[in-house]
Amino acid sequence: MPHAGIIESFFYIFSGAAVLATFALYTRQPMLVAYVALGCLLGPFGMGWVNDPALLAEVAEFGIIFLLFLVGMDLQPSKLRNMVGASLLTALVTTLAFFAIGFAVMLTFGFSLIEAAVTGIAASFSSTILGIKLLPTTALHHRHVGEIVVALLLIQDLLAILAILLLNGLGVDAAALLTSVASIFIGLPLLALLAFLGVKYVLLYLIQAFDAFHEYIFLLAIGWCLAIAHMAAFFGLSLEIGAFIAGVSLATSPISQYIAESLRPLRDFFLVLFFFSVGAALNIGLLPEVWLPAMVLAGLLIALKPVVFAGLLRFQGEESKVAWEVGYRLGQASEFSLLLSYIAIANALVGDKAALIIQFSTVLTLVLSSYFVIFRYPSPIAPNPKLRRD
Repeated sequence: MPHAGIIESFFYIFSGAAVLATFALYTRQPMLVAYVALGCLLGPFGMGWVNDPALLAEVAEFGIIFLLFLVGMDLQPSKLRNMVGASLLTALVTTLAFFAIGFAVMLTFGFSLIEAAVTGIAASFSSTILGIKLLPTTALHHRHVGEIVVALLLIQDLLAILAILLLNGLGVDAAALLTSVASIFIGLPLLALLAFLGVKYVLLYLIQAFDAFHEYIFLLAIGWCLAIAHMAAFFGLSLEIGAFIAGVSLATSPISQYIAESLRPLRDFFLVLFFFSVGAALNIGLLPEVWLPAMVLAGLLIALKPVVFAGLLRFQGEESKVAWEVGYRLGQASEFSLLLSYIAIANALVGDKAALIIQFSTVLTLVLSSYFVIFRYPSPIAPNPKLRRD
Protein backbone atom coordinates (compact mmCIF):
# COMPACT_ATOMS: atom_id res chain seq x y z
CA MET A 1 0.00 0.00 0.00
CA PRO A 2 1.44 3.47 -0.88
CA HIS A 3 2.24 5.90 1.90
CA ALA A 4 -0.73 7.99 2.99
CA GLY A 5 -0.20 11.75 2.96
CA ILE A 6 -0.37 13.78 6.13
CA ILE A 7 -3.99 14.89 5.57
CA GLU A 8 -5.12 11.35 4.83
CA SER A 9 -3.12 10.02 7.79
CA PHE A 10 -4.67 12.57 10.15
CA PHE A 11 -8.10 11.63 8.82
CA TYR A 12 -7.46 7.97 9.69
CA ILE A 13 -5.95 8.83 13.07
CA PHE A 14 -8.57 11.25 14.39
CA SER A 15 -11.64 9.70 12.77
CA GLY A 16 -10.56 6.28 14.00
CA ALA A 17 -9.75 7.70 17.44
CA ALA A 18 -13.21 9.25 17.66
CA VAL A 19 -14.85 5.92 16.82
CA LEU A 20 -12.77 3.84 19.24
CA ALA A 21 -12.96 6.52 21.96
CA THR A 22 -16.75 6.40 21.71
CA PHE A 23 -16.64 2.65 22.19
CA ALA A 24 -14.19 3.06 25.09
CA LEU A 25 -16.47 5.54 26.84
CA TYR A 26 -19.54 3.34 26.43
CA THR A 27 -17.62 0.40 27.89
CA ARG A 28 -15.94 2.58 30.57
CA GLN A 29 -12.41 2.04 29.34
CA PRO A 30 -9.54 4.59 29.42
CA MET A 31 -9.41 6.43 26.11
CA LEU A 32 -5.64 6.05 25.81
CA VAL A 33 -6.29 2.32 25.34
CA ALA A 34 -8.31 3.23 22.26
CA TYR A 35 -5.48 5.38 20.88
CA VAL A 36 -2.85 2.66 21.33
CA ALA A 37 -5.17 0.02 19.86
CA LEU A 38 -5.84 2.26 16.86
CA GLY A 39 -2.09 2.62 16.27
CA CYS A 40 -1.67 -1.16 16.32
CA LEU A 41 -4.64 -1.55 13.95
CA LEU A 42 -3.80 1.13 11.37
CA GLY A 43 0.00 1.25 11.68
CA PRO A 44 2.61 -0.45 9.49
CA PHE A 45 2.42 -3.72 11.47
CA GLY A 46 -1.40 -3.79 11.27
CA MET A 47 -3.55 -2.82 8.29
CA GLY A 48 -0.89 -0.42 7.03
CA TRP A 49 -3.21 2.51 6.38
CA VAL A 50 -0.75 4.84 8.13
CA ASN A 51 2.56 3.29 7.18
CA ASP A 52 5.06 6.06 6.42
CA PRO A 53 7.95 5.51 8.89
CA ALA A 54 9.15 9.11 8.53
CA LEU A 55 5.67 10.50 9.21
CA LEU A 56 5.18 8.23 12.22
CA ALA A 57 8.58 9.22 13.62
CA GLU A 58 7.76 12.91 13.21
CA VAL A 59 4.29 12.45 14.73
CA ALA A 60 5.82 10.70 17.74
CA GLU A 61 8.54 13.31 18.22
CA PHE A 62 6.17 16.23 17.70
CA GLY A 63 3.78 14.71 20.22
CA ILE A 64 6.51 14.18 22.81
CA ILE A 65 7.87 17.72 22.29
CA PHE A 66 4.57 19.44 23.05
CA LEU A 67 3.50 17.00 25.74
CA LEU A 68 6.75 17.54 27.64
CA PHE A 69 6.37 21.30 27.17
CA LEU A 70 2.90 21.14 28.72
CA VAL A 71 4.13 18.81 31.47
CA GLY A 72 6.91 21.28 32.28
CA MET A 73 4.35 24.05 32.68
CA ASP A 74 2.80 22.14 35.58
CA LEU A 75 6.12 21.89 37.42
CA GLN A 76 6.49 25.20 39.24
CA PRO A 77 9.98 25.32 40.83
CA SER A 78 9.03 27.75 43.61
CA LYS A 79 6.25 25.50 44.92
CA LEU A 80 8.20 22.27 44.54
CA ARG A 81 11.56 23.20 46.03
CA ASN A 82 10.80 21.87 49.51
CA MET A 83 8.90 18.84 48.22
CA VAL A 84 11.74 17.86 45.89
CA GLY A 85 14.16 17.86 48.79
CA ALA A 86 11.83 15.67 50.85
CA SER A 87 11.21 13.33 47.90
CA LEU A 88 14.81 12.96 46.76
CA LEU A 89 15.53 9.84 48.83
CA THR A 90 12.34 8.12 47.64
CA ALA A 91 13.05 8.99 44.00
CA LEU A 92 16.64 7.72 44.10
CA VAL A 93 15.89 4.49 45.98
CA THR A 94 12.92 3.62 43.76
CA THR A 95 14.98 4.34 40.64
CA LEU A 96 17.63 1.86 41.79
CA ALA A 97 15.00 -0.74 42.76
CA PHE A 98 13.19 -0.60 39.43
CA PHE A 99 16.48 -0.60 37.52
CA ALA A 100 17.36 -3.83 39.30
CA ILE A 101 14.02 -5.38 38.30
CA GLY A 102 14.42 -4.56 34.61
CA PHE A 103 18.08 -5.60 34.60
CA ALA A 104 17.36 -8.94 36.30
CA VAL A 105 14.45 -9.83 34.01
CA MET A 106 16.50 -9.29 30.85
CA LEU A 107 19.49 -11.25 32.16
CA THR A 108 17.19 -14.08 33.19
CA PHE A 109 15.90 -14.35 29.62
CA GLY A 110 19.39 -14.39 28.12
CA PHE A 111 19.81 -10.84 26.84
CA SER A 112 23.15 -9.03 26.87
CA LEU A 113 24.42 -6.84 29.69
CA ILE A 114 23.93 -3.64 27.71
CA GLU A 115 20.37 -4.64 26.73
CA ALA A 116 19.65 -5.48 30.36
CA ALA A 117 21.08 -2.14 31.49
CA VAL A 118 19.05 -0.15 28.95
CA THR A 119 15.89 -2.02 29.99
CA GLY A 120 16.69 -1.38 33.65
CA ILE A 121 17.00 2.35 32.95
CA ALA A 122 13.74 2.31 31.00
CA ALA A 123 11.96 0.56 33.87
CA SER A 124 13.17 3.12 36.41
CA PHE A 125 10.79 5.95 35.57
CA SER A 126 7.06 6.60 35.88
CA SER A 127 4.92 8.35 33.32
CA THR A 128 4.81 12.12 33.73
CA ILE A 129 2.15 12.43 31.04
CA LEU A 130 -0.16 9.85 32.61
CA GLY A 131 0.59 10.97 36.16
CA ILE A 132 -0.29 14.60 35.40
CA LYS A 133 -3.26 13.78 33.15
CA LEU A 134 -4.91 11.56 35.78
CA LEU A 135 -4.42 14.10 38.56
CA PRO A 136 -7.40 16.44 39.02
CA THR A 137 -6.34 20.08 38.73
CA THR A 138 -7.32 20.66 42.37
CA ALA A 139 -5.14 17.75 43.49
CA LEU A 140 -2.25 18.96 41.36
CA HIS A 141 -2.12 22.43 42.79
CA HIS A 142 -3.72 22.28 46.24
CA ARG A 143 -3.40 18.78 47.67
CA HIS A 144 -0.49 16.99 49.28
CA VAL A 145 -0.89 13.95 47.00
CA GLY A 146 -0.44 16.12 43.95
CA GLU A 147 2.64 17.79 45.42
CA ILE A 148 4.32 14.45 46.13
CA VAL A 149 3.46 13.00 42.70
CA VAL A 150 4.75 16.03 40.83
CA ALA A 151 7.90 16.31 42.97
CA LEU A 152 8.80 12.66 42.36
CA LEU A 153 8.06 13.00 38.65
CA LEU A 154 10.23 16.11 38.46
CA ILE A 155 13.23 14.28 39.93
CA GLN A 156 12.62 11.29 37.66
CA ASP A 157 12.36 13.56 34.63
CA LEU A 158 15.74 15.09 35.43
CA LEU A 159 17.26 11.62 35.81
CA ALA A 160 15.63 10.54 32.54
CA ILE A 161 17.08 13.54 30.76
CA LEU A 162 20.56 12.56 31.97
CA ALA A 163 19.94 8.97 30.83
CA ILE A 164 18.86 10.14 27.36
CA LEU A 165 21.96 12.28 26.98
CA LEU A 166 24.22 9.43 28.08
CA LEU A 167 22.57 6.93 25.72
CA ASN A 168 22.96 9.41 22.87
CA GLY A 169 26.68 9.40 23.59
CA LEU A 170 27.09 5.62 23.73
CA GLY A 171 27.64 3.51 20.65
CA VAL A 172 29.64 6.32 19.02
CA ASP A 173 33.27 7.39 19.02
CA ALA A 174 35.07 8.94 21.97
CA ALA A 175 34.79 12.49 20.59
CA ALA A 176 31.00 12.19 20.30
CA LEU A 177 30.80 10.75 23.81
CA LEU A 178 32.84 13.68 25.13
CA THR A 179 30.50 16.07 23.32
CA SER A 180 27.50 14.37 24.92
CA VAL A 181 29.02 14.67 28.41
CA ALA A 182 29.80 18.34 27.74
CA SER A 183 26.17 18.83 26.71
CA ILE A 184 25.04 17.50 30.08
CA PHE A 185 27.32 19.55 32.29
CA ILE A 186 27.61 22.71 30.18
CA GLY A 187 24.82 22.85 27.63
CA LEU A 188 21.98 21.83 29.95
CA PRO A 189 22.66 24.39 32.73
CA LEU A 190 23.33 27.09 30.13
CA LEU A 191 20.09 26.35 28.31
CA ALA A 192 18.12 26.43 31.57
CA LEU A 193 19.72 29.75 32.53
CA LEU A 194 18.95 31.32 29.14
CA ALA A 195 15.38 30.02 29.28
CA PHE A 196 14.70 31.49 32.71
CA LEU A 197 16.35 34.81 31.79
CA GLY A 198 14.33 34.90 28.58
CA VAL A 199 11.09 34.45 30.50
CA LYS A 200 12.02 37.02 33.11
CA TYR A 201 13.25 39.79 30.79
CA VAL A 202 11.44 39.14 27.49
CA LEU A 203 8.35 36.94 27.76
CA LEU A 204 6.91 38.51 30.92
CA TYR A 205 7.27 41.97 29.36
CA LEU A 206 5.48 40.85 26.19
CA ILE A 207 2.75 39.07 28.16
CA GLN A 208 2.09 42.17 30.27
CA ALA A 209 2.06 44.40 27.20
CA PHE A 210 -0.36 42.27 25.16
CA ASP A 211 -2.23 40.14 27.70
CA ALA A 212 -5.58 41.29 26.29
CA PHE A 213 -4.90 39.37 23.07
CA HIS A 214 -5.46 35.71 23.94
CA GLU A 215 -4.43 34.54 20.49
CA TYR A 216 -1.06 36.29 20.92
CA ILE A 217 -0.43 34.59 24.29
CA PHE A 218 -1.19 31.23 22.67
CA LEU A 219 1.21 31.90 19.78
CA LEU A 220 3.89 33.23 22.14
CA ALA A 221 3.78 30.03 24.22
CA ILE A 222 4.06 27.79 21.13
CA GLY A 223 6.86 29.90 19.70
CA TRP A 224 8.72 29.78 23.02
CA CYS A 225 8.46 25.99 23.11
CA LEU A 226 9.90 25.58 19.61
CA ALA A 227 12.57 28.25 20.11
CA ILE A 228 14.01 26.63 23.24
CA ALA A 229 13.71 23.18 21.63
CA HIS A 230 15.83 24.28 18.69
CA MET A 231 18.28 26.03 21.03
CA ALA A 232 18.63 22.72 22.86
CA ALA A 233 19.49 21.00 19.58
CA PHE A 234 22.16 23.68 18.98
CA PHE A 235 23.70 22.82 22.37
CA GLY A 236 23.78 19.13 21.49
CA LEU A 237 20.69 18.29 23.53
CA SER A 238 17.42 16.83 22.25
CA LEU A 239 14.37 18.79 21.10
CA GLU A 240 12.33 17.06 23.80
CA ILE A 241 14.63 18.25 26.58
CA GLY A 242 14.47 21.79 25.25
CA ALA A 243 10.67 21.70 25.18
CA PHE A 244 10.57 20.44 28.77
CA ILE A 245 12.89 23.23 29.96
CA ALA A 246 10.79 25.77 28.03
CA GLY A 247 7.72 24.59 29.92
CA VAL A 248 9.39 24.67 33.34
CA SER A 249 10.77 28.17 32.70
CA LEU A 250 7.34 29.41 31.65
CA ALA A 251 5.79 27.84 34.76
CA THR A 252 7.40 30.67 36.75
CA SER A 253 5.14 33.17 34.96
CA PRO A 254 2.27 34.63 37.02
CA ILE A 255 -0.20 33.56 34.32
CA SER A 256 1.31 30.13 33.74
CA GLN A 257 -1.90 28.41 34.81
CA TYR A 258 -3.93 30.49 32.36
CA ILE A 259 -1.50 29.56 29.58
CA ALA A 260 -1.61 25.89 30.55
CA GLU A 261 -5.41 25.98 30.57
CA SER A 262 -5.58 27.65 27.16
CA LEU A 263 -3.21 24.99 25.78
CA ARG A 264 -5.27 22.08 27.15
CA PRO A 265 -6.93 21.31 23.76
CA LEU A 266 -3.46 21.21 22.23
CA ARG A 267 -2.39 18.76 24.95
CA ASP A 268 -5.29 16.47 24.12
CA PHE A 269 -4.50 16.71 20.40
CA PHE A 270 -0.94 15.57 20.94
CA LEU A 271 -1.97 12.90 23.42
CA VAL A 272 -3.89 11.24 20.60
CA LEU A 273 -0.90 11.51 18.25
CA PHE A 274 1.58 10.28 20.85
CA PHE A 275 -0.32 7.19 21.93
CA PHE A 276 -1.27 6.38 18.33
CA SER A 277 2.42 6.46 17.39
CA VAL A 278 3.19 4.22 20.38
CA GLY A 279 0.75 1.61 19.13
CA ALA A 280 1.93 1.97 15.52
CA ALA A 281 5.56 1.37 16.54
CA LEU A 282 4.79 -2.01 18.14
CA ASN A 283 6.00 -4.78 15.82
CA ILE A 284 3.22 -7.23 16.57
CA GLY A 285 4.88 -9.87 14.39
CA LEU A 286 7.70 -10.22 16.94
CA LEU A 287 5.39 -10.52 19.95
CA PRO A 288 5.28 -14.36 19.90
CA GLU A 289 9.05 -14.31 20.48
CA VAL A 290 9.12 -11.76 23.31
CA TRP A 291 5.70 -11.90 24.94
CA LEU A 292 6.89 -13.84 27.99
CA PRO A 293 9.73 -11.51 29.13
CA ALA A 294 7.57 -8.48 28.28
CA MET A 295 4.68 -9.82 30.35
CA VAL A 296 6.99 -10.75 33.23
CA LEU A 297 8.59 -7.30 33.23
CA ALA A 298 5.24 -5.49 33.01
CA GLY A 299 3.73 -7.70 35.70
CA LEU A 300 6.59 -7.10 38.13
CA LEU A 301 6.51 -3.34 37.57
CA ILE A 302 2.74 -3.12 38.00
CA ALA A 303 2.86 -5.29 41.13
CA LEU A 304 5.95 -3.82 42.79
CA LYS A 305 6.02 -0.13 41.91
CA PRO A 306 3.05 0.82 44.13
CA VAL A 307 4.43 -1.32 46.96
CA VAL A 308 7.93 0.18 46.80
CA PHE A 309 6.68 3.78 46.53
CA ALA A 310 4.16 3.30 49.34
CA GLY A 311 6.71 1.60 51.60
CA LEU A 312 9.30 4.35 51.21
CA LEU A 313 6.77 7.14 51.64
CA ARG A 314 5.40 5.55 54.80
CA PHE A 315 8.98 5.21 56.05
CA GLN A 316 9.33 8.98 55.50
CA GLY A 317 6.24 9.62 57.62
CA GLU A 318 3.44 9.92 55.06
CA GLU A 319 -0.02 8.63 55.89
CA SER A 320 -0.81 5.17 54.55
CA LYS A 321 -3.69 6.42 52.37
CA VAL A 322 -1.53 9.10 50.78
CA ALA A 323 1.43 6.75 50.29
CA TRP A 324 -0.67 4.11 48.50
CA GLU A 325 -2.42 6.62 46.26
CA VAL A 326 0.94 8.06 45.18
CA GLY A 327 2.24 4.54 44.62
CA TYR A 328 -0.65 3.59 42.34
CA ARG A 329 -0.48 6.87 40.44
CA LEU A 330 3.22 6.22 39.73
CA GLY A 331 2.88 2.47 39.18
CA GLN A 332 3.81 2.31 35.49
CA ALA A 333 6.70 2.79 33.09
CA SER A 334 7.20 6.11 31.32
CA GLU A 335 7.03 7.79 27.95
CA PHE A 336 10.74 8.31 28.56
CA SER A 337 11.03 4.50 28.50
CA LEU A 338 9.75 4.52 24.93
CA LEU A 339 12.07 7.38 23.99
CA LEU A 340 15.02 5.52 25.52
CA SER A 341 14.19 2.41 23.48
CA TYR A 342 14.11 4.45 20.26
CA ILE A 343 17.45 6.07 21.07
CA ALA A 344 19.03 2.77 22.10
CA ILE A 345 18.02 0.98 18.90
CA ALA A 346 19.14 3.95 16.77
CA ASN A 347 22.59 3.76 18.43
CA ALA A 348 22.70 -0.05 17.99
CA LEU A 349 22.77 -0.60 21.76
CA VAL A 350 19.83 -3.03 21.74
CA GLY A 351 18.29 -5.38 19.19
CA ASP A 352 14.74 -5.34 17.86
CA LYS A 353 13.56 -7.92 20.39
CA ALA A 354 14.92 -6.07 23.42
CA ALA A 355 13.44 -2.79 22.15
CA LEU A 356 10.06 -4.45 21.66
CA ILE A 357 10.16 -5.83 25.20
CA ILE A 358 10.70 -2.31 26.52
CA GLN A 359 7.96 -0.86 24.32
CA PHE A 360 5.38 -3.61 24.87
CA SER A 361 5.90 -3.77 28.64
CA THR A 362 5.71 0.04 28.83
CA VAL A 363 2.41 0.11 26.94
CA LEU A 364 1.02 -2.66 29.16
CA THR A 365 1.93 -0.80 32.34
CA LEU A 366 0.47 2.46 31.02
CA VAL A 367 -2.81 0.74 30.19
CA LEU A 368 -3.07 -1.35 33.37
CA SER A 369 -2.01 1.50 35.63
CA SER A 370 -4.62 3.80 34.12
CA TYR A 371 -7.27 1.19 34.98
CA PHE A 372 -6.09 1.04 38.60
CA VAL A 373 -6.15 4.81 38.96
CA ILE A 374 -9.42 5.74 37.25
CA PHE A 375 -11.40 3.05 39.09
CA ARG A 376 -9.88 3.76 42.54
CA TYR A 377 -8.98 7.47 42.75
CA PRO A 378 -10.30 10.86 41.61
CA SER A 379 -9.33 11.72 38.03
CA PRO A 380 -10.67 13.82 35.14
CA ILE A 381 -11.62 10.68 33.16
CA ALA A 382 -12.98 8.43 35.93
CA PRO A 383 -16.01 6.43 34.71
CA ASN A 384 -17.64 6.78 38.15
CA PRO A 385 -19.14 10.30 38.47
CA LYS A 386 -18.27 10.30 42.18
CA LEU A 387 -14.56 10.01 41.31
CA ARG A 388 -14.57 12.36 38.32
CA ARG A 389 -12.68 15.54 39.19
CA ASP A 390 -11.09 18.31 37.14
